[in-house]
Amino acid sequence: MKERTGKYKRKTAETAVSVKINLDGSGICNVQTEIFFLNHMLSLLAKHGFFDIEVKASGDLEVDYHHTVEDIGICLGEAIKEALQDKKGIKRYGLSILPMDESLVRVALDLSGRGRLIFKVRFKDERVGSFEVNLIEEFFRALSYHSGMTLHINLIYGENSHHIIEAIFKSFAQTLDKASSREERLKGVPSSKGILD
Repeated sequence: MKERTGKYKRKTAETAVSVKINLDGSGICNVQTEIFFLNHMLSLLAKHGFFDIEVKASGDLEVDYHHTVEDIGICLGEAIKEALQDKKGIKRYGLSILPMDESLVRVALDLSGRGRLIFKVRFKDERVGSFEVNLIEEFFRALSYHSGMTLHINLIYGENSHHIIEAIFKSFAQTLDKASSREERLKGVPSSKGILD
C-alpha cells in the first residue's frame, strides 16, 4: 500500500520553514532548527507516532521564538493535511491519556476537516530553559487549523512544565497515529455526509 506523505514550505520576511511527514513511517526524525527544546519535542512526536518527520527552519530568533514556532506548526499542519489526502479508510478519531512522571495529559482529536484547538493547560513556569511555554499553545493552534483537525489538549494534573509538555507531544503523537490509521472495514470516509470537510 502506498505510503501517505506530505510536504509544505513557507517563506516570509520572518522565517523559512520546510516540513515533510510520512504518516506510515517508523519514527525517523531529522529536525534542524535552532530551537533545541522544540527539536526534542518533534523527535518525540515522530518516535511515539511512528511518523517520519523532516523539519528545516530558520527565523528571527533574535526577536523571539514565536514566529518560527508558529510557522513550523503551520507547515506541519499543511503537510499532515496533504498526507491524509481524501481521508478514505481512516479511523478519524483518536484519544490518548499519557503519564509523564507526576503529570497526566489527555489528548483527543477528530480529523474532521474543521480546524479548532481547545487547550486546557496551565503552566507554573514561564519558560523551560529559554523556551517560552505559552508557545506550545501557539504551535498546536497553527497545526490544528492548518491540518483541519479538531484538537483537545487537557492537563489532568502535573507540576513540572517540561514533563507536561513532553506528555502533550507524546500523547498527541499516539492520538494522531490512532486517528490516521486505516480501518479495513471502511470503504469510504468515516462520515454520514460522505466527505470530511
